[in-house]
Amino acid sequence: MKYYIIAGEASGDLHASNLMKSLREQDSEADFRIWGGDLMQLQGATLVKHIRDLAFMGFVEVLMNIRTISKNLKFCKSDILNYKPDVVILIDYPGFNLIIAKFAKLHNLKVFYYISPQIWAWKQSRIHQIKQNVDKMFVILPFEKEFYKKHNFEVDFSGHPLSDAIAEYRKTAISKANFLNENNLNSKPIIALIPGSRKQEIKKNLPTMLSLMQEFNNYQFVIAAAPAILESFLKEFTKNYEIKILYQKTYDILNNATLAIVTSGTATLETALFRVPQVVCYKSGAISYHIAKKLIKVKYISLVNLIMDKPVVKELIQNDFNAKDLKLEMNKILENETYRNEMLENYSILQQKVGTEGASKKTAELMLKYLKK
Repeated sequence: MKYYIIAGEASGDLHASNLMKSLREQDSEADFRIWGGDLMQLQGATLVKHIRDLAFMGFVEVLMNIRTISKNLKFCKSDILNYKPDVVILIDYPGFNLIIAKFAKLHNLKVFYYISPQIWAWKQSRIHQIKQNVDKMFVILPFEKEFYKKHNFEVDFSGHPLSDAIAEYRKTAISKANFLNENNLNSKPIIALIPGSRKQEIKKNLPTMLSLMQEFNNYQFVIAAAPAILESFLKEFTKNYEIKILYQKTYDILNNATLAIVTSGTATLETALFRVPQVVCYKSGAISYHIAKKLIKVKYISLVNLIMDKPVVKELIQNDFNAKDLKLEMNKILENETYRNEMLENYSILQQKVGTEGASKKTAELMLKYLKK
């Protein structure tokens, strides 16, 4: 079958690549044409657009790039019609993908959506677009199935694909000694910095993360860099610090980290599934933040707290994300064993909620079953 798949950011690239691998295992004639990243391309796909050219965030940033986004939409629509896929599979990225869903449906193409837009957090009105233009929705968070059921739309939940990605990683994970040697790291405990996959969020969050390096001399800080971010860009922020920037090594870093400072997003759940105590941070432009604050309808911003429905990890948002409050929380995790262990116990419950290995395979099986009907 011919699959046209659209992912617009790093987490989508990861999950789509695992889905593609499972689809190919069950469909030997699978042909993929994609908007995505390096991981999707490694599955033998034809890459149309790379995620580094697609990741715009925040209301102001989107407005500033509206012309580029419009050009991308026009080109995408034309490219889909020329390719004539059996199915269009949309991975999160709702601002773009919901427009494509409507277009594909108008042209009688099958539309599957994998990883639901976070409409439970904001823009719940999008449920109408989804019900009208999406044939099948495959969700990855346990509470989403119940949310959609309340809106009379049946969706499939097969577990979270991060469990697959992490299980696959652990099969070939190198020892701590090899990891340290290969990356010229010393023997000090590691504090992982995960500043995000978009330039805008890195600009807002990385400087505060770096500002505490001298306060924690007994630790070494390591940046887990997103593949779409150039090292020259990161070095604008790190030029006054002695710090390692590692690409394609996020799981190696988390596998050996004592603590992580994480920009809110998929990485918060990854960090928890690696059982690394963390501080979640998020800072955006003032205008974007105030608009979002009025619109967002959830109590938490991190996936860990959202899934658990309680404050398992500390969230430092906007003005609360400062050197003083960050230092307090880091010390609490590093020095208070009871606090640290409570976080780890909650991580165990979280793992049970999101499920174990096999989510990508189950989702691929369901997709093929629906396509063959």
